[in-house]
Amino acid sequence: MSIITISRGSYSKGKEVAEKVAKKLGYECVSRRILLEASKEFNIPETKLARALHDSPSFFNRFNYGKEKYTSYIRFALLKHLQSDNVVYHGLAGHFFLQDVPNVLKVRIITDMNIRIVEEMKRENISEDEARKILVKDDAERRKWSLHLYKIDTWDPSLYDLVININRMTIDEAVDIIAETCRKPSFQTTPESQQVFEDNLLSAQIQSMLIEQFPTVTVRAKDGKVFVTCMGSLGQKQVIVEELNSMISGVVKKKDLEIHISPILTPD
Repeated sequence: MSIITISRGSYSKGKEVAEKVAKKLGYECVSRRILLEASKEFNIPETKLARALHDSPSFFNRFNYGKEKYTSYIRFALLKHLQSDNVVYHGLAGHFFLQDVPNVLKVRIITDMNIRIVEEMKRENISEDEARKILVKDDAERRKWSLHLYKIDTWDPSLYDLVININRMTIDEAVDIIAETCRKPSFQTTPESQQVFEDNLLSAQIQSMLIEQFPTVTVRAKDGKVFVTCMGSLGQKQVIVEELNSMISGVVKKKDLEIHISPILTPD
């Protein structure tokens, strides 16, 4: 399996880099298509899914878990699509959804704010001040999103295998660096990395099936064995376990499933 994720801010030339990398390597290049696939599979308007990936969490979203639900749908759609192999994904959240997969090359493209402002002014036909405000707000929203859902800062360079400052080189030079890096042994598929990917896909699938009814659910898979945890009344534990078993019986066998119910804490 060979997968590259490219994270970037608005107007950071990340889209151009991703498309050229895909062309150079003969890979598929995807971004918005993942939202369309998730929208179709889960019957959710694409605009809602896009906002779930872009807007920072509001009080309402924290209350009804809407952002978590939509994000879980997008995660499953992305991982399902990446089964086809040899893909460059550019857009939000790819580095989060594939964080544990060792052979995925995770790239961050950065560029000077002044260059981004000029691009925003040209494309939107707005003033410099307006462009700056939009970009600052956009960056802040994305940062809050990752901190809320993953407790991770998108600006943390340790999330990425490569951080490329596009100011210091041409797009073609950046493309060459990425293409050469992805050919290194560290980013080639092994049986172990393939199993990690399959475990991620399985956990994403099961979470997407459960999260509507059990919004606090967390799912982890290890070597094909699935561990499900959700909050609930201990008095209803057996009922909840039976319901969970019933909902995912077609995906995972009972012998490969462990379910844990965490008690709902009530204020004193």
